[in-house]
Amino acid sequence: MKKKEKITIHDIAMEIGVTASTVSRALNNHPRISPATKKMVLEAAKAINYKPNRIAAALRHGKSKLIGIIVPTINRNFFSSIVRGIEEYANARDYKVMISQSYDDYKKEVETIDALLDARVDGIMVSLGKNTHSFSHFESVIQKGIPLVFFDRTTDELEVNQVVIDDYSSAYQATNHLIQQGYRHIAHFTSHMKIKIYQERLRGYTQALLDNGIQFDEKMVVESNMQLDGGRTSARYLLDQGFGFDAIFSASDYAIVGALQELKKNHVKIPQEVGLIGFSNEPFTEFTEPALSTVDQKAISIGENSAALFFEMINGDHKPKPMIKKTLEANLIIRTSSSRIPNIQLNTNSTNPN
Repeated sequence: MKKKEKITIHDIAMEIGVTASTVSRALNNHPRISPATKKMVLEAAKAINYKPNRIAAALRHGKSKLIGIIVPTINRNFFSSIVRGIEEYANARDYKVMISQSYDDYKKEVETIDALLDARVDGIMVSLGKNTHSFSHFESVIQKGIPLVFFDRTTDELEVNQVVIDDYSSAYQATNHLIQQGYRHIAHFTSHMKIKIYQERLRGYTQALLDNGIQFDEKMVVESNMQLDGGRTSARYLLDQGFGFDAIFSASDYAIVGALQELKKNHVKIPQEVGLIGFSNEPFTEFTEPALSTVDQKAISIGENSAALFFEMINGDHKPKPMIKKTLEANLIIRTSSSRIPNIQLNTNSTNPN
């Protein structure tokens, strides 16, 4: 058979001498097609490398069996692990995923939503970009009746199902651990307050200070892009201003590594002079010198729960339901960077301090 750029069911039909409708029914496992014919069609389809058109199938059957996923970036262990959790859960139910990166760019996030809608995905799962300032592109998804799930970076401005960790409790525990280790002048690295996770981590940090009789000082809260360079710049700012800080709780592992680099460059001893705790439990935190304390966000579990929410939505009775927010517990991992008094440890399984 002459090689074509796009193989269709008509090519299969010609190859084995049946009608195109018979091929279509066989590929869709129609009960009126005999097992022998189904086998012949499937073998022919494989032999000539037939690939079904998912968009055309979606138009015919109303389902593409595709889920669109948008993450800020895939080259972080946290986000790639979430995607893994979603994909494994979805694949077990005969669904595939389409992965896109927003790079924290609002315009790209909007364009990606449009592209996923054009691809006829059955649902969309999103971790918001840091620079997302409007949510009209998500409102269009909701209006079209397409299941939408937010994970990790979410917003309360939309009634959308979401999966998060208990950012408040995790930040409280991390800050409380630093206080138990004897630190009293604790800085906090954060990012744009439009994103819910940063609001909650700041709230947990603040409450832990107040509960331990330490006054909150807003000049000790430093905002950056939460990347390596942002962590370096933030640490340099604290040093240049002479604020007399003795610990940093960062809402990002990347920023705390940047801070570690800047502090070591200035001959600051960790943890004797300054204690450090990050957030996410990226693999590199275990291998820095000293090893960095951090919060393990259970990324794969976030992915699995996000996928489970999606399947609950498509398998339900389609009646309007209240927003579902699944909140998962995270674990504080204590390593050398915050252990100034080794015999004092925080109970990392403590309940929510609310």
